[in-house]
Amino acid sequence: MKKEKEEGIEEGQILSSAADIAATVQHTMACHIVKRTHRAILFCKQRDLLPQNNAVLVASGGVASNFYVRRALEILTNATQCTLLCPPPRLCTDNGIMIAWNGIERLRAGLGILHDIEGIRYEPKCPLGVDISKEVGEAAIKVPQLKIEI
Repeated sequence: MKKEKEEGIEEGQILSSAADIAATVQHTMACHIVKRTHRAILFCKQRDLLPQNNAVLVASGGVASNFYVRRALEILTNATQCTLLCPPPRLCTDNGIMIAWNGIERLRAGLGILHDIEGIRYEPKCPLGVDISKEVGEAAIKVPQLKIEI
């Protein structure tokens, strides 16, 4: 409201600084994603859950369809000796396509192929692994500052 008054525009009109505000939000969001992902990579390397070099970070879905976020993740993977793997943006907007792409990659790698589905229990809201957030917090990993300039 203060900016509307300063610019002399009516409620509902677009502020002259709208693009700057959107860019700031996008940059802040990208930096947050990078910092959280950086901490995860450092934690996993510290626990030997990832190789020290040539680990692969896969970004998909809406995250990977945003080129600004994708570029920020490239800066991170370059700094951590990792490789960033993203499907083409046209395949990043539909979860069904993402699941199919994951299946294709797993099939190519010969991973997790079920030949007998007898006895498989399906859960519509199944947890995604074990919650290790407490361990990550206790590790007190200091995340080095990365310069995210895009």
